[in-house]
Amino acid sequence: MKPIVIAAMAALIAGSAAPAFAQPPHHDWHKGGRIEHDDWNRGQPVDWKAHHLHRPGRGQEWRQVDGNYVLAAAATGLIAGIALAH
Repeated sequence: MKPIVIAAMAALIAGSAAPAFAQPPHHDWHKGGRIEHDDWNRGQPVDWKAHHLHRPGRGQEWRQVDGNYVLAAAATGLIAGIALAH
């Protein structure tokens, strides 16, 4: 019975469109670094209050990119912070 349950769970996970776990931040994403324009545009804006993130500074915005929250200046891409999404 257990192999059937395990096979069903594996098929369910493999068929999901969203990744099951957040990916580690890109190696070049760090505080003081820059996020590429394409990566920034691919990200979705995040409600910082709902996700228990700190308030962004003037001109900054939280985005969820590749399972990570990235706080960066919207105009320049200068990264002010990164947090793994759950």
